[in-house]
Amino acid sequence: MSERVVIYTDGACKGNPGPGGWGAWLRWGEHEKELFGGEPNTTNNRMELTAVIESLALLKRRTPVAVYTDSEYVKNGITTWIHNWKRRGWRTADNKPVKNDDLWKRLDGLVAEHEVQWHWVRGHTGDPGNERADQLANRGVDSVRGRG
Repeated sequence: MSERVVIYTDGACKGNPGPGGWGAWLRWGEHEKELFGGEPNTTNNRMELTAVIESLALLKRRTPVAVYTDSEYVKNGITTWIHNWKRRGWRTADNKPVKNDDLWKRLDGLVAEHEVQWHWVRGHTGDPGNERADQLANRGVDSVRGRG
């Protein structure tokens, strides 16, 4: 995979916290791959992060990547907030522990292995990649609710 990989990700949660799912649609050249999974008791933010983590973890060598997410939490967290969190020892500006720091640390490590460009898309507005990732995230919820 030396060509650019395009990844659309999404997370879903039925209750927050509650049963959650994540989904991702990866495309490169003429290839594509769908990923999804879930957890029985989680939050939407954790599922949004997990979708990106699982996608990047799939890539086996340094690759240019375009990640599309409808989560401002993920995009702002990885492009802006994380620098101060790391400088403060994974603490927020008001000295509280960063929520989901386990996932942020994992994502930070994976991002360092690739050339990632981050894109925010408005969710549920007909973007084909976002809609597909949303469907996959809901399959992830169904898989932990015994319907998938």
